[in-house]
Amino acid sequence: MSARVEAIGPQSLNRSPSLVVRWYVLIITVLVYTISIADRYVVSTVLEPIRLELQLTDAGVAFLSAIPLAFFYVSFGIPISWLTDRWNRRNIMAVSLAAWSAMTLLCGTARNYWQFLTARIGVGVGEAGGTPAANSIVSDYFPAARRPMALTIFSLGAPIGAWLAASFAGRILDLYGWRAVFLALGVPGVVLAGVIYLTVREPRRGQLDQASTGAAPSFWVTLKFLLEQRSAVHLIVGSAITAMWGWGLTYWTPTFLLRSYGLSAGAAAEVVAPMHLYGGIAATLLTGWLLALPVMKDQRRVVWLLAGGIAVATVPSIVIFYTHSFRLAVQMFWIFIPSIYFYIGPCFGILNNLAPPRMRAQFCAVTLLVANVGNLIVAPYVVGLLSDWFAPNHISNAASLRLALLCLAPTGFWAAYHLFICSRRLEADHQRALDAT
Repeated sequence: MSARVEAIGPQSLNRSPSLVVRWYVLIITVLVYTISIADRYVVSTVLEPIRLELQLTDAGVAFLSAIPLAFFYVSFGIPISWLTDRWNRRNIMAVSLAAWSAMTLLCGTARNYWQFLTARIGVGVGEAGGTPAANSIVSDYFPAARRPMALTIFSLGAPIGAWLAASFAGRILDLYGWRAVFLALGVPGVVLAGVIYLTVREPRRGQLDQASTGAAPSFWVTLKFLLEQRSAVHLIVGSAITAMWGWGLTYWTPTFLLRSYGLSAGAAAEVVAPMHLYGGIAATLLTGWLLALPVMKDQRRVVWLLAGGIAVATVPSIVIFYTHSFRLAVQMFWIFIPSIYFYIGPCFGILNNLAPPRMRAQFCAVTLLVANVGNLIVAPYVVGLLSDWFAPNHISNAASLRLALLCLAPTGFWAAYHLFICSRRLEADHQRALDAT
């Protein structure tokens, strides 16, 4: 098919996507990402009630809530991204969204350990197809110079989703219990999946890159190309460690506040909810505005900005879990929490510029695989293990969890190092990707 296929509305087959169409598709993908983040991380809001009801240790509840989802998310991410680079991305995104939303509903009906485990596995399998497909579609509606900006807007789904997983879920939790939280979050995803199928059409791959229409390369060819893109490797590692640092700490934050300062589970979530919503959106939009400036057309300046921002934000992340002052901790959260969002869109945008069009979904999947191993497997479970280990008689308490989180907090400096090193070969690797188009 040689014509450009547009989204909603009758469009001329000989024109590039209109501005209205581009932004409609972008807004739809923001909603997909919002629901993905909300369904994935809402479990951190209800972590302590689930742990108490099922009589689990910190490591045990971390394993149940995070590892099954993450293992199947990363396991299915690569094969689904392989399909995404070959098949209709709109259909893959819609089916994935419907599937993980239905499994979120089943989390709310779970009555024992194994039912909840099975449902979380289903959420992970479904979510594996959402972000790579959305990412690839957005990249075919916005030209290379505007992709970091567009994918920064796309990344607004993260703070909005985290706010839903904290504030909205926290209120439901205190009123109706933890099972009602999953029921309330599952329904909107099923509805949105139908909207996507009916209103969004598949764009022609590479339509803004003068891409060839040949067959998509195999995964192994893509992986070889990626590993030779040294800037892409450092970008992926840096963003993955950032995710492990930022999302790993926030995963345990409601439980930390509950134990350290005597809040209810819902009240603890409410403390950080506005920081996710207002701070996260402000940080993301400010980053998008900065990336639109002419001076930021040099992509090296983008990664310098990311590296510097993460390094600075690591300091308050350490202070939060060191201090015993609730007021100081809240002040530091207002710096730390927004920092876990501003890097997402620029990293995706630069990564897509380092990949030929028919490799983008697989590049994205590799990034998500590495990042989610860190923030959904390593960080939650290792923090849980350390908390159990530090606690007297291995019965976790506020002090043991605090010490475990302090072990994770300094890893932000490690992430900043990789993001800075990424800049060294960035321009040469971008040109290599263009030559391979």
